[in-house]
Amino acid sequence: MQRNQEAAGVGEPCDATLPLHVTRLRPLWSTGQASALFWPPPPSGLHPGLISLSHGAGDPIESLRGGDAVTTAAAQLRLLRPVDPARDHIRGGGDDAPGAADAVTVLIYGDYLCPYCRRLRTVLERLRRALGERMAYVFRHFPNEKAHPGAEFAAIASEAAARQGLFWEMHDALYAREPPLTHDHVLEAARSIGVDMDRFARDLEDPALLARVQDDVDDGRHNGVTATPTIFIEGQRYDGAWDFYSMLEALKKPVGARVQRTARAFAALPASGGVVLLIAAALALVCANTALAPAYQQLIGTRLGVGVETSILALNLGDWCSEGLLTVFFLLVGLEIRREMTAGAFTDRRAAMLPIVCAIGGVLAPAAVYLAINRGATAPGWSAPTSTGIAFALGVLAVLGRRVPTGLKVFVAALAVVDDILSVLTLAIFYPQDFHAVWLIGVAAIVGLMFLLNRWRIYAGWPYLAATVALWLALHAAGVNASLAGVLLAAFLPARPAPSAGPLLAQAATALSALEHAEAQARAATGQKPNLQEEPIWDWASRNLSAAAARLLSPADRVERAVSPWAAYVVLPLFAFTATGVALSIDLGSADSRRVLIGVVLGLVVGKPLGVTLAALATVKTKLAIMPEDTGPIAFLGAAMLCGVSDPVSLLMADQAFPHGDFAGIAKIGVLIGSVIAALLGAAVVALAPAAVTPAPKAAKA
Repeated sequence: MQRNQEAAGVGEPCDATLPLHVTRLRPLWSTGQASALFWPPPPSGLHPGLISLSHGAGDPIESLRGGDAVTTAAAQLRLLRPVDPARDHIRGGGDDAPGAADAVTVLIYGDYLCPYCRRLRTVLERLRRALGERMAYVFRHFPNEKAHPGAEFAAIASEAAARQGLFWEMHDALYAREPPLTHDHVLEAARSIGVDMDRFARDLEDPALLARVQDDVDDGRHNGVTATPTIFIEGQRYDGAWDFYSMLEALKKPVGARVQRTARAFAALPASGGVVLLIAAALALVCANTALAPAYQQLIGTRLGVGVETSILALNLGDWCSEGLLTVFFLLVGLEIRREMTAGAFTDRRAAMLPIVCAIGGVLAPAAVYLAINRGATAPGWSAPTSTGIAFALGVLAVLGRRVPTGLKVFVAALAVVDDILSVLTLAIFYPQDFHAVWLIGVAAIVGLMFLLNRWRIYAGWPYLAATVALWLALHAAGVNASLAGVLLAAFLPARPAPSAGPLLAQAATALSALEHAEAQARAATGQKPNLQEEPIWDWASRNLSAAAARLLSPADRVERAVSPWAAYVVLPLFAFTATGVALSIDLGSADSRRVLIGVVLGLVVGKPLGVTLAALATVKTKLAIMPEDTGPIAFLGAAMLCGVSDPVSLLMADQAFPHGDFAGIAKIGVLIGSVIAALLGAAVVALAPAAVTPAPKAAKA
C-alpha cells in the first residue's frame, strides 16, 4: 500500500449554525476511501464524529458489479478468514483460563486514531470485566491514513511492539493517548511500556510490518468493511447497537440472539431462498403421497373468509395463498422491475434489449412446443412451462461460484425480471375467472387515487396500504387474479432522490452530541448516572435520529427491504406448500394426460433454451444488442438451459389453466420434472464451459 501523508482538506463551512459548536463539515477523500469529519470538537471533551466509507481498489461501482475488492453480501456478513491464533492478536479466552471453553470471539477492525474506535474501547473493556475469559477480543488493523494522518504508522508501531511480546500493552497505550498522535507521541508510548527502543526503531523500518498491516486492510475490504470500527461476533458481522447492554446480550448468546445470528447467516447464502422453496415443495409432495394426504387436502381446502360462504372473501387456504400471499411476491417483482428501469439493466436500450427479447422468446418457444403436442382440451396448459424461477436459476449459478461470468448473472437476473412481467400479463389476460367488467371502474378509480398519492408526494404508508386492500378487493371481484395489486402498488410507491450524506451526518451527530452533553452535565450535578428518557432532549434526539435514518431510504426502498425476506422465506414457500402437493400416482393411461406431461417437460427442457438462444442470436446478428463480453457461447447456452428451471408461478398457471380435473396435477408434475432436468443440464454445461476471456481494448490509432 502506498503511504499517503497528504493532510486532509477542509471544506466550506455549513450554511446553518449547528448547536454544540458542530459548525464545520470536512469532507475527506482518498483513493478508495471517503470520510466525513466534524471539526472543531464540541466543548466538554466531546469527541469529533467520524464515519469512514471505504471501498475496494478502483471504481466502487465496478467493484459492486463483481470486482475482487468487494465480495458478495454473504461474504460481507461472514468473516472470510477465521481467527488464527498463530497470526491474529487475541486477548482473553485462553485454553487454560476458567470459562475459556465457552468463550465468544469478538473481532474488531479498528484504527488507532478513529474516535469511534476509542469510544467503543470503553465498552469492550466493560464487557471484558463482565465476562472475563469467556470473551476473546481480536484486533485487526484498518487504518484510514487520509482521514487520520499517522494511523498507519501507529498500526506499524503496534506490530513492532508485538515482536517483543508487547502488542496489547502498545495497543492500550496508543488508545490511552488523545489525538493528535504524532510520531514522537508513538515513540513515547513505546518507551512507557518498556520496549527495546533500538530494536523497535529497526523493526519500524521493516517492510514486513507494513505488509502485515496491509494484509489486515485487504482482509477487511474483502469482508465488506466500510467503516471503523466494524465488529464480528463469532465470525458473523454485528450490526446491532454498540452500547454495553446490547453487546452483552449478543455475547451471552441467549436463544433469541442465536436464532437471529443463525437466520442472518443462512439468509446470506445465495441459494437460501431456493433451498426453503425446495423444502416446502418436497414437504407438500410427502404430505400428498403418504397417509397424511387426507389431512393435507383438508388443510388446503379449509375455508377462511369473511361473511357467508358465497361471498367474495370466502376463499379456501390454497386460494388465499395464490391470490393473497402472492400479492406480496408480485409487489417485490414490481419493485425489481421499477429498479431495473430506473437504475439497472434496462436504463440503456442496447443493454436492455437482449434480456427483453430473450425473455419473450423464452415464453413463446415453450408455449409453441407445448401446443405442438397438445390440442383441444389440453391446450390451455400452454402457459405452465413459460415461467422462469429467478431464485432457483441464480441459486444454481451461485453454487457454481467464480466459474460463472458476472455478465451472465446480470443477464439471467434481467431476463427473469422481464419474464415476471410476462407472467403477470399472462395471468391478467388469459385467465380471468367469472369476469365482471363493472368492477374495473373501481380498479381504475383506485389506481387514479394511488397516482394522486404519488404526485402529492405522500410518504406515509397507510394510505397506500388502504388503497392496495381496496384494489385487491376490486380485482378479485372483477375476476382478475387479485395478486396483481402488488405490481400496481409498486408502480406508485413514491421514490426520493438520494440524500447528501453531510446534512444527515450533521443531524445525527448533533442529536447524539446533545444527549452526551446533557448526560455529562447531569452527572456532574448529581454525581450519579442520569436518566434522560423522560427529558425533552431525549425525545428531540430520538426524533432527529429516526428522521435521519429514515431519509436514507425512499418509501419504495423501505418496502422492498421489508418485503424481500417475507417473500423469499414465507410467501413463496407457503404458496409452494399449498400448490405443489399433487399425488404422484397419477393416471397416465390416457393420451391427453401423457401429452400434458410431455408438453410441459419438453417446453421447459427444450423450448426454453431454444427460445432464449434463438432470440439472442437474432438480436445480436441484427445488432440490436450485444452479448455480455465476459460470456462465451457455451456458458450462455447453459444459462439458457437454467431458464427452464421454473417457479411457483408455473404452478399457479397450471391451476388457472385446468381448474377442474387431473390435468393440473399432471402439469405440476411436469413442471417439477422439467425443472430438475433443466437445472442439472444447465449446471453441467455452465460448469464445463471454458473460461471466457474479456477482449482487451483496441489501441488507439496514432
